[in-house]
Amino acid sequence: MSKKNILLLFVNLLLLVYLFALPVNAVKLDESSNIVQLNESGETTSLTVDTLKRGKTLFNAKCAQCHNGGITKNNPNIGLDVETLKLATPSRDNLTNLIDYIKNPTSYDGVDSISETHPSVNNADIFIKMKNLTDNDLEAIAGYILIQATGPDQKWGVGKISY
Repeated sequence: MSKKNILLLFVNLLLLVYLFALPVNAVKLDESSNIVQLNESGETTSLTVDTLKRGKTLFNAKCAQCHNGGITKNNPNIGLDVETLKLATPSRDNLTNLIDYIKNPTSYDGVDSISETHPSVNNADIFIKMKNLTDNDLEAIAGYILIQATGPDQKWGVGKISY
């Protein structure tokens, strides 16, 4: 075996260890972690594991380009962590308001529409990635964000301050 082949084998083994043996920072999507706040009244709802997995897939396809790991690339001060979601106006730390935000995004203080600069379902002619998202898709994306935000991983949505 040549040195090149040995090196290639070693690199492949490291990749396998990295992919399968190291801990993952995302919240495990299982039955014990599927309760999210439904609305501002504090009611909760349970999302299925399949819904959360679909939310993760949709989030990665539609949102992660700007919100990978729950941060906001163009403004690291406003992430998708639970505290930031809670302090927005209106609060975005519940399923109903977060879905509404994805449909009609507003500034953090809730005063101005930002649908021309932030992807939204109601402005899918500008943001093609948002086209064809159903209400069930929005629920799945919002549910995934909320599960990540309220999970034990303290690095979701907090950007550079944790690293």
